[in-house]
Order: sequence, then structure tokens, then C-alpha cells
Amino acid sequence: MALSLNNLKPPAGSTHKKKRRGRGPGSGNGKTAGRGHKGQKSRSGYSRRAGFEGGQMPLQRRLPKRGFTNIFKKLWIEVRLSTLEENFSSGDDVTPEVLHERGLIKKAKHDLVILGNGEVTKKLNIYAHRFTKSAKAKVEKAGGIAHLIVRSADVAETEEGPAAE
Repeated sequence: MALSLNNLKPPAGSTHKKKRRGRGPGSGNGKTAGRGHKGQKSRSGYSRRAGFEGGQMPLQRRLPKRGFTNIFKKLWIEVRLSTLEENFSSGDDVTPEVLHERGLIKKAKHDLVILGNGEVTKKLNIYAHRFTKSAKAKVEKAGGIAHLIVRSADVAETEEGPAAE
């Protein structure tokens, strides 16, 4: 038989009949239709609020509140030297934008830090907001250059510091 729209049907056992509630005692779901007796949950129009415990003080209000979220927390995108070694050839410029294009980091909205994990043998020009001591030493030992990216806000802070004294 050819496959056409008029003879399409789901595989056997993949669909089930809808439970017909409130259709008499013989159905097994008659009278209260599986809702039990009385109470808010038995009424039409009932919808449960998340975390509602029937008037009992909910768990999220019984537990103590602790700590806070620091909105000024500095977030870093960490990249290992071993990752740069695998994905770049000698003489390449490594910037947050290039790392994003190659899929090594997500959108470069946070500052980039280069970690010293792994070895680097290629001469790379790496532009990042911060380097660990070991990372900077390994890059320079391989003949590359570790360029610090300085934002204008950082420059303004450093210029105001000594002048204010």
C-alpha cells in the first residue's frame, strides 16, 4: 500500500484513549471524577500556585535567608594556554573577538584572563585583560607577546589616583 495522507496512522500502542471522567460508577471514574471529596482542589477553576502548601507556612518562607549577590562582582572568561596551542598557529593574533569567532568563548562581554595551564610552543600575540604570572612567562619564553587590554575606565581610575594625593 502506498503512503498517502488518507492512510496515515500512528504506530500501534503509541496512542491511548482519553480517560472519560464523571460517566457513572461503572467507569471507575464516576461521581467525584477522581477529585476526592470537597475542598478547594475539587472545585472547578482551581489552579495551584507554585509553593502553596494549603495555608501552612511555605518552605521558602520557613527557611532563613542568607547571603547576598554582589552586583559589582568581577566576572572573567578563562582560557588555558593549552587551548591556544591547539587552535592557533605561530604568529597569530589572539584577541577576545577572534576567540569568539572560533567558538572558544561565548560572547566576549566579560574580561578575558589567560591561565598558565599547559605549554605553548608557538609565537603568539595574545591580547587579554589579565594574565597569570605563569601564563605570561610561558608566552614570552615561546617568543610571543602578552598584551594587556586596558579599558578607558581603568585608565581614568589610575590617572585620578596619584593626582588626588
